[in-house]
Amino acid sequence: MALLSLRNLSLHYDGPPLLDDVEFHVERGDRIALLGVNGAGKSSLLRVLAGDVVPDAGEVVRASGVRVAYLPQQVPVDLVGAVGELVSPGGESPEATRIMHLFRLDPEASFDSLSGGTRRRVLLARALLGAPDVVLLDEPTNHLDLESIDELEAYLLRYCRTYLFITHDRAFLRRMAARVVELDRGHLRDWRCDYDTFLRRREDVLDAEAKAWALQDKKLAQEEVWVRQGVKARRTRNEGRVRALLALRAERQQRRARTGTAQIAIQEAERTGQIVLKAKEVTFGFNSSLPLIRSCSTVIGRGDRVGILGPNGCGKTTLLRLLLGTHAAGGALEPTSGKVIHGTNLQVAYADQLRGQLRDDESLMENVAPGRDYVMIQEQRRHVIGYLQDFLFTPDRVRQPVRVLSGGERNRLLLARLFAQPSNVLVLDEPTNDLDLDTLELLEEQLGAYGGTVLIVSHDRAFLNNSATSMLAFERGRVDGTGPWLGEEDGWYVNEYVGGYDDWLRQRVQAPATPVAVKREERDNKRGLSSKQKRELDAFPARIEALETELAELHATMADPTFFRQPGPEIARVNQRAEAIAAELDEAFQRWGELEALRAGS
Repeated sequence: MALLSLRNLSLHYDGPPLLDDVEFHVERGDRIALLGVNGAGKSSLLRVLAGDVVPDAGEVVRASGVRVAYLPQQVPVDLVGAVGELVSPGGESPEATRIMHLFRLDPEASFDSLSGGTRRRVLLARALLGAPDVVLLDEPTNHLDLESIDELEAYLLRYCRTYLFITHDRAFLRRMAARVVELDRGHLRDWRCDYDTFLRRREDVLDAEAKAWALQDKKLAQEEVWVRQGVKARRTRNEGRVRALLALRAERQQRRARTGTAQIAIQEAERTGQIVLKAKEVTFGFNSSLPLIRSCSTVIGRGDRVGILGPNGCGKTTLLRLLLGTHAAGGALEPTSGKVIHGTNLQVAYADQLRGQLRDDESLMENVAPGRDYVMIQEQRRHVIGYLQDFLFTPDRVRQPVRVLSGGERNRLLLARLFAQPSNVLVLDEPTNDLDLDTLELLEEQLGAYGGTVLIVSHDRAFLNNSATSMLAFERGRVDGTGPWLGEEDGWYVNEYVGGYDDWLRQRVQAPATPVAVKREERDNKRGLSSKQKRELDAFPARIEALETELAELHATMADPTFFRQPGPEIARVNQRAEAIAAELDEAFQRWGELEALRAGS
């Protein structure tokens, strides 16, 4: 029996229905990615499943005793109090202590004093506490740094058997999803495969749909010509043809076209000099006795695409203000020591992480073209409504205030505003948050074609791999091996690497040898883990991954329409194997938890 089901469910606000008589089932062990363009209704669907939104028709059915946890996309504005109380209301528990330690949370800290990323970690800990049967996650990696994303992925794979998530993070998507469900024009299409297989299959389906619609349009045009030629519809032999024409018209009118892809183009200014900026041994601290950034040196040339990488709060935005000086959105900062030299003819376009350049009470038009009804694109005047339609905003939407926009729409509007400015240096601070995958891939293409210099602050691993040609990484040790290993109070070195995220991952500075591994071994021996049990524990991740891969392949086989054309015994064999793997996975997760509890001393 499904843990969670939608039956004949419909939901709409203004315009076409977001959910149009949909059926959907979440089975035990499902790891589901919910995909769809911005505005398709993905967050609304999660809120329906969570019980926060009542549908217009149909029902949500939960199996008896099923616990559902929900992480919303936006942090609730009414949350106040200490972190420990918010994570575990009514008192601490060993599990609450463990999960707060895992997500690096201070139980005594006040929630309203925390950064956006730390608030997200509090909400994650709160949602995951108590091993819920189904976990619903809306953009779980937004505002998380790479360490937090790694921790989240490991926790979900180890402790959560069933979850459904929305994400723009393709690395997270590829690692965590064994089943893809797409919300497209009010309907759910269950692809029952991994993300890369979904991309190939969807392309084939969309091509077939486009061809079918083209044939239908051609036939409709031919029939319209025929009926206008004065045929006498009263005659019996023509009545069927007229009825068919009316049916074609009705079908064409009800057709819901797939939401288009944004038409992003970046305006370029005259070129800079060959050297855009040069930093020499730059050190900076807000308190002169406690440097935040130590001895940063780099040369950024015309056409470079530089990713800036580091944990939340390390000083990435501060580094931008040091490097860009008066061109920075937050204003210039002067180094405590060292110097920054700028090249010639810099024209900087800057998108800040908090989207603070958008004025909430003004319309989209006013934000993009204040006091005008046009923008200049490649020295040509374009009406601002037409320009914003390239970014998927309808004419009625462009006259509404910015405050009504969703997170993805705000990000698209900021890109529209940014790319209407001629630039030769483009600064993007967390540009991927809330963007749908199609827009994200188009942004990558445009950055690849951009002739200027790009600085990117991001925790999106796939985006950095596809867009960055070098990395500036905040690390505790120097890449050349000189200088001491820095503690938390000692600030950061900024090391330079060639390539994208994966290249940095292979080359990054590793912490010096410590007795941690020896201590863990001693602790394990003290707490009763035998050598055999340790080997068993170490083998679980690979074993579980192999089982889940086999199960995903079986699900893909069973989703193929030709599967049920096979002989009955073969169908039964595949079904029995899928059930056996699901049972084996349950046993593996239970045993894994037992061994982890032994190692933790519980």
